Amino acid sequence: MSDLVAEGKVRHLGISEASAATIRRAHAVHPVSALQSEWSLWTRRIEDEIVPTCRELGIGIVPYSPLGKGILTGSITDLAELDATDSRRRSPWFTAENLPHNLRMVATLQALAAERGVTVGQLALAWLQHQGPDVVPIPGTKRVPRLEENAAAVYVELSVADLERIEAAVPAEAVAGASVQREYLRTTGR
Repeated sequence: MSDLVAEGKVRHLGISEASAATIRRAHAVHPVSALQSEWSLWTRRIEDEIVPTCRELGIGIVPYSPLGKGILTGSITDLAELDATDSRRRSPWFTAENLPHNLRMVATLQALAAERGVTVGQLALAWLQHQGPDVVPIPGTKRVPRLEENAAAVYVELSVADLERIEAAVPAEAVAGASVQREYLRTTGR
């Protein structure tokens, strides 16, 4: 990959879903510009080791699935709403056992969002953006109104008190179920 940079074919290198050790190894070969990893109020596993490693090395963080596979939009209220082929049906977050617990936290976030006059999705994106100037979330969407809603999150200002209330509503380890199957995480060295 560093040869491609030297040849002028690419300007910067990024990696995805890497452990802190893998990030360090890659960065030692050629500077890494960005790390793409799942990060949201729902998935906080990168905060202890990976985020500090990226910051130490000057690597930008590009969180994917910043809306927790849609649960942080407030639009998912029942497993039956998901199509039979929807991959979220295999996610531990959305199982019949875990979804009710997780939806209670979403309801708390919805109340906080309503106080601020924003959607729960905008609140979740704003929380992530407030984690640092090196964080650039990439929410996915299929509809223009959702794109506009997500883009408007950049204008949501959160105070320290707001951030504390959000953190209290969804503590780092409070979400029931893992975001992905453990087998997948093992393939990434995590």
